[in-house]
Amino acid sequence: GRRTGYGRTTVESCPSIDVNRLNKEGDLLPGTQSNHHWTSNGETVASIQIRAGADHLRYFYREHNSGRKREAVGGVVHIARTPCRYGGSRPYFVCPGVVDGVHCGRHVVKLYGLRRSFRCRHCHRLVYSSQSEGARDRKTRRANKIRRRLSSETNMAAPFPKRPKGMWQRTYDRLRAEGLKAEATAFGPSLRRLEEFLAPPI
Repeated sequence: GRRTGYGRTTVESCPSIDVNRLNKEGDLLPGTQSNHHWTSNGETVASIQIRAGADHLRYFYREHNSGRKREAVGGVVHIARTPCRYGGSRPYFVCPGVVDGVHCGRHVVKLYGLRRSFRCRHCHRLVYSSQSEGARDRKTRRANKIRRRLSSETNMAAPFPKRPKGMWQRTYDRLRAEGLKAEATAFGPSLRRLEEFLAPPI
């Protein structure tokens, strides 16, 4: 998996299974069998077969190296359900990880595949890629996100996007103020250095 500047693998680089997505697609219904795979550059890099039971799922995970399949590794993950306020229930994975001899048991929405086992991000010591970003990177990412929400144009050299049709004026004003502030924070120092470089000598 891809590592950050801190030497920690990121959640974004790992295959993951999402209990909400499985539930939405009906893959948690007892007796259901489903297959999922992950690709990179058009090639399958890993696949998983899931068989659902009444309160658990059994998985068979397989990694693919250059088109060659490695031996499948199996495991069992229990499902906990929390009653919802207006009826029904919400499912959670019960993390099967064991760290220093202690069973994890966290109720989580996602489990991540690393070292051929699916565990929560805490057990695998995963971090989000944004945690290794500096202040400028975070502001740049936020500014781009705001521009994408307002239009398809993310080039910060272009004029700030106009208010999209149907968006409340106060919402647009808030996003515009936040976006311009983020852009100023991200590129202000660079612009000041450029202005100093281009300034005529005294």
